[in-house]
Amino acid sequence: MTNSTMVTEFLLMGFVDKEEIRFLQPMLFLLMYLATLLGNLLIVSATTLDQNLHTPMYFFLRNMSFLDMCFISVTVPNACVNSLTGNRAISLAGCATQLFLLIYCACVELLFLTVMARDRYVAICQPLLYPVIMNQRFCVWATLFSLLSGLIYAAVHTGNTFRLSFCRSNVIYQFFCDIPPLLSISCSDTFNNILLLIVSDIVFCGGCFFFITMSYFHIFSTVRKFPTRERGKAFSTCVPHILVVSVFLITITYVYLKPSVASETIQDMILSSFYTIVPPFLNPIIYSLRNKQVKDAVRKVLINFVSGKQ
Repeated sequence: MTNSTMVTEFLLMGFVDKEEIRFLQPMLFLLMYLATLLGNLLIVSATTLDQNLHTPMYFFLRNMSFLDMCFISVTVPNACVNSLTGNRAISLAGCATQLFLLIYCACVELLFLTVMARDRYVAICQPLLYPVIMNQRFCVWATLFSLLSGLIYAAVHTGNTFRLSFCRSNVIYQFFCDIPPLLSISCSDTFNNILLLIVSDIVFCGGCFFFITMSYFHIFSTVRKFPTRERGKAFSTCVPHILVVSVFLITITYVYLKPSVASETIQDMILSSFYTIVPPFLNPIIYSLRNKQVKDAVRKVLINFVSGKQ
């Protein structure tokens, strides 16, 4: 490959190119971004300051809220700046960094959701053993395992992607750097990359999905035996978790396993936002509106903040 065909930077695409409505997409993204930061920051503050929420369930909720703030910060701020300024260029190193952080956050998010499913399973199906199984040591080790696994998973996929040559085009038909659009513009043989994607998605995403599904199968089997009032309380705790997991897994699996095509597809961009933007945005809304303890704790944080200002 000659130097004239080597790609040193990429051009990210936006949702729309019309000048009249081009500002609407970054404004929508910016509002969702600020709402996500505020909502998750409130959950982190509430679960940290309220002693009643120092339990395994809220420990993982706090970790996931912090992760969600990082997750959405990987893609949205850069997409907003690019769209408003019209400068859609991103360097090769910047693209690799964004891809690494994106995969890392997505991997850790899925592992956290899986551990939270186990937490709900133990709390509902084995309540007497809950303090023994979900002890502090387990919570710390589960968190460390998730963070380390995310590093390894992201490093493997990022390294495997950027060992390729990019000479067909430097236009990425996505508003952030992601594996499928990068593979579609590579002039190297991508068979091994696609094979790695398929195997890792089946093993990793499929394994987490199986674990989560089995957890909720046992949960719903147990909940059926509860009195009506207790049954409603258990469902209100589990349904939000199922919603987040479903949106996350369905969209990310579809985007990553569908054949890569080097053409602009607005559907792909919308679906990608469902696993990069929607889950971090929905988490604080779902968990705060469906959980009285969290709502009370958030209310206390806001009252204390307002009182402190006065």
